[in-house]
Amino acid sequence: MSIPLVIMFAVTLIYFSITERFRIFVNLIIIQGVLLFALAFLELKTITLSTLLFVASETLVFKVIVVPYLLLRIIRKTGVERVFEKALPSFYSLLFVTFGLLLSIVVSFSMNTTPVNMIYFIVSLFALYTGLFLIISHKKVFSHLMGFLVIENSVLLLSMAIGSQIPMLINIGILLDIFVSVLILGIFVMRLKQYAHELTMLKDD
Repeated sequence: MSIPLVIMFAVTLIYFSITERFRIFVNLIIIQGVLLFALAFLELKTITLSTLLFVASETLVFKVIVVPYLLLRIIRKTGVERVFEKALPSFYSLLFVTFGLLLSIVVSFSMNTTPVNMIYFIVSLFALYTGLFLIISHKKVFSHLMGFLVIENSVLLLSMAIGSQIPMLINIGILLDIFVSVLILGIFVMRLKQYAHELTMLKDD
């Protein structure tokens, strides 16, 4: 059941590389939040009310509601709806991201210690690569924010790759997820406020 969800997560990463609208970026973050909740729920060995509320609050409440709400507020305030200054056309971006997927597969299978769940590990590396690619290939600050959020999601997915051996790692990954998300959003919201006027001048007429 978890494999189709991980594959869907990988598809969202590919879509990240070819889309140019920030609202679609936000929708993809929401989808990733739902998928991460489902995956974390499936990886729980013992399901209790406390653990269920903990996982749901971090993935559903935080990733699906709070973070997208803040991102949409940033879009409305700046007036910038799409990526104007991409370093690469969508076709070449797709090629680079596809190369990243192949590289993640090669690296995963070349490791001496094979992770418990190889597909989790492959997609987590792919998410890390995609996040870095968004940061490097896009010039807009908002794109950089999305890249960091994707990298942060890869950390949680990586914790699930070995979570069956060390269940506490999933909880640690979720806690790190919350901390990094708050830190990233705080830094970028302050930075976007400084450049809000410039971004408004670049909005689509």
